[in-house]
Order: sequence, then C-alpha cells, then structure tokens
Amino acid sequence: MEQMQPQLRPTQAIEPSSLQATTEKWFEYPVRAQPHHTDYAGVVWHGTYLAWMEEARVECLRSIGVEFVDLVAWGCDLPVVDLSVRYHRSIRMGMPAIVKTRTTAMDGVKMVWEYIIQSVDEQELYATAQVTLVAVDRDKGKIMRQLPAAVQEVLARLVG
Repeated sequence: MEQMQPQLRPTQAIEPSSLQATTEKWFEYPVRAQPHHTDYAGVVWHGTYLAWMEEARVECLRSIGVEFVDLVAWGCDLPVVDLSVRYHRSIRMGMPAIVKTRTTAMDGVKMVWEYIIQSVDEQELYATAQVTLVAVDRDKGKIMRQLPAAVQEVLARLVG
C-alpha cells in the first residue's frame, strides 16, 4: 500500500500562486536559496542558477498546459546548445528571488529564452542569461528539420 506524503504549504515569499505567465510575456518563478544550493560561505553556487532557469522554463511550459513529458511523448527533446550567463550580484542562503523567463525568438527548430534573476522587490539584479535550445528527434538523436505540428502549436503560444 502506497503511503501519501503530507503536503506542506509554502511560505508566503514563494507562494506558487505567482506561477502564471505575466505581462510582457515574462513568466515568474519564485525560488529561495536553500543550504544545498550554497558553498561553505553561504553563497549560492553558480550552477544553481542554471537549475533554477531550467525549472522556470519547465514551469512556464506547464503554465500554458504543456508538461515536459508531453514533449518527450511527441518524440521531441529540447537540449541546450548555447548558454550565456552574467552574474551581477550574489544570492546568499535563505534569500528569496524571482526567476523571470520568456521566449524571445523561435526560428525553425531553434528557440531562444531570456532570463532575469532578481530580488522579490525587483531592487537587486542577481543574474541575466540567454539560452538557445534546438529540437532533437529523440529516436534518431538528430536535429529535426521541423517541429512536429503539436509542438509548433504549443510553442507558438509562448512567442505569440
């Protein structure tokens, strides 16, 4: 018999009700720097920002009704082929932040996402980034010539 884990309410600072696409096509994803995100000095490790960006991208897709497993089921993978990150200011253990993301361009099977990671009050800029993804056929392991119609339809809603 499977036991259910108790569901805990999130803190007010990172309430998931904010997981909605916002104006200017930015999607906002709240995070908090946990001990396992940091180095011994309590500063967030640089790779954590990348994980937060991917989480934001996956949640952005979920906000328009697409589970990442749906893309996989359609035979489409979206690996990162280019990544540029600029770190502006450190985030320390316990600090909340907002990861903002949006799709800025879609050209054939290539998609560009932008990111801003900032304080909840938008007064501090922690990082900016740009990530390029390409659609790959999961079975063949090759870049697709064009997106499957279902994937095209879904992703068009982000660029719209």
